[in-house]
Amino acid sequence: MVGRVRRLAGTRKVGHAGTLDPMATGVLVLGVGRATRLLTYLVGADKEYTATVRLGQTTVTDDAEGDVTASAGAPSVDPELLEEALDRLRGPIDQVPSAVSAVKVDGRRSYARVRSGEQVELPARPVVIHRLDVLDRRTATSDDDTPVTDVDVVVVCSSGTYVRALARDLGADLGTGGHLTALRRTRVGPFTLDGAADLGALGAAHEEGRPVPLLSLTDACRAVFPVRELTDRETAAVRYGQRIPTSGRPGPVAAAAPDGHVVALVEDRADHARPVLVLDPA
Repeated sequence: MVGRVRRLAGTRKVGHAGTLDPMATGVLVLGVGRATRLLTYLVGADKEYTATVRLGQTTVTDDAEGDVTASAGAPSVDPELLEEALDRLRGPIDQVPSAVSAVKVDGRRSYARVRSGEQVELPARPVVIHRLDVLDRRTATSDDDTPVTDVDVVVVCSSGTYVRALARDLGADLGTGGHLTALRRTRVGPFTLDGAADLGALGAAHEEGRPVPLLSLTDACRAVFPVRELTDRETAAVRYGQRIPTSGRPGPVAAAAPDGHVVALVEDRADHARPVLVLDPA
């Protein structure tokens, strides 16, 4: 995606705020030009997904792209047992990432080690599952004629959560195995699927010589951060990287000039605020 947007935008200065699995669809936040400097503030944002968990089979990748490793079957699932298992996955948990993942082990991606034949065991990491609810469930038959149950869920989680691992752990808890057959990211922080640009439409605009539409730095900052309105004098100081009076707000704050455009991110120190990122330097 980064490579394609580089060609569309005519610059190599393109970055992303968090990858998607190869089979996944949905929201991918990209920064172009100076906006790449904002991405570090979005990497840790909460995410929201819709997903389909297939109970009754496990795969090597914990999703439909991997080979099936076990087919215990799940022709039916007790709703109460399912809800109890889901509840054990809600809130703060320690999650072991999928072995076939982008987690680095001694500087090398875990998936690369697995695909080269290594056995990889990743340590658990703390994540928070804010929401994990069933949208629908139905019985089905897998490609190898195993009776399974497909469960559609919505997940709201902290950054670093593997929804594939949730599917794996849900199936293990129910004693039948599980993996993902569909995954769609519907939100990254304040950025939702409804506001996302379609990559095909961007490509068509580029081919027709129309400008590729981008969200402005000001709109992006106003969506992500609380906003502090600056005076003319404060605006001039911030654009030079100088300190200004504190705002009384924790964390980075978008500092907006009197005309409304965001010139910097500022953060309080002990007795002053100073720019941590100047977006419109003098």
